[in-house]
Amino acid sequence: MMKPTLLVLAAGMGSRYGGNKQLDEVGPSGETIIDYSIYDAIRAGFGRIVFVIRRDIEEQVKERFVEKLQGKIEVDYVFQEITNLPEGVKVAPDRAKPWGTSHAILVTKDKIKEPFGVINSDDYYGVDSFKILRDFLVNDKDPNNYCIVGYKLGNTLSDHGHVNRGVCKVDEKGFLSHIVETRQIEKTKEGAIAPGPDGKPLVFTGNEVVSMNLWGFKPSCYDFLEKEFRTFINNSGMDLKSELDIPTSVDRYVKNGEITIQILMSNERWFGVTYREDKPFVVESMKKMVRKGIYPARIYS
Repeated sequence: MMKPTLLVLAAGMGSRYGGNKQLDEVGPSGETIIDYSIYDAIRAGFGRIVFVIRRDIEEQVKERFVEKLQGKIEVDYVFQEITNLPEGVKVAPDRAKPWGTSHAILVTKDKIKEPFGVINSDDYYGVDSFKILRDFLVNDKDPNNYCIVGYKLGNTLSDHGHVNRGVCKVDEKGFLSHIVETRQIEKTKEGAIAPGPDGKPLVFTGNEVVSMNLWGFKPSCYDFLEKEFRTFINNSGMDLKSELDIPTSVDRYVKNGEITIQILMSNERWFGVTYREDKPFVVESMKKMVRKGIYPARIYS
């Protein structure tokens, strides 16, 4: 049986965190959040891990993950760099950073030929979320039907500052009808709030469905991602800081009917290290799950 690949987005700078949060240790034996995600992915039935990284953390990734995972699962990695561009694309010559999460997937086009999941490297998704994702990727045969493992917004907020989330509208059949990457969402007593595009605040109850970048894709996605990236570069290629995120990339193609995206809800409580102040909670949460037997005290024995 085909085993899907897991694509780990690990090229982010961690600017709000103030350091390389992807490699920060949160487990009792020095595990990172990525270690737990990979452990869950292996248990769920994924067959390969592909990291998208910056060139300057290559040695750390090799030492931290590639060597330790030998014999457990196949591992590969790709650099996300400003030179990773579709043929004929022109951009600002003094651009310093790549173009965000959609571009991060696009740079793996030559590496991944099978259905694959996508995760952030600094988010804890939960055991069941990887099972849900794997089952979809193995069983769904429509090449243009993808999925999001969705979470309730209230289960994904930080107590220490704002977060960005892909807020989803879901139709009566459980498919995505619209997704908006919503920035600077802050927790409130009643739910959450964020700046709106017209200057008026967006108010949330906390029950809204959001994407945490836990996506299920098939190789056909590279076609529309490249088309959308070319459009984006034509419009914003000379901008030094513009980025193209995954929700923005998929939304237009959902609306015009070229693709469908199934929403598969997870009841897991997300947590992550958006800010340094989030870390103690994450560390304590991992200790509790080790005590409950969800994870071993040492993942790499």
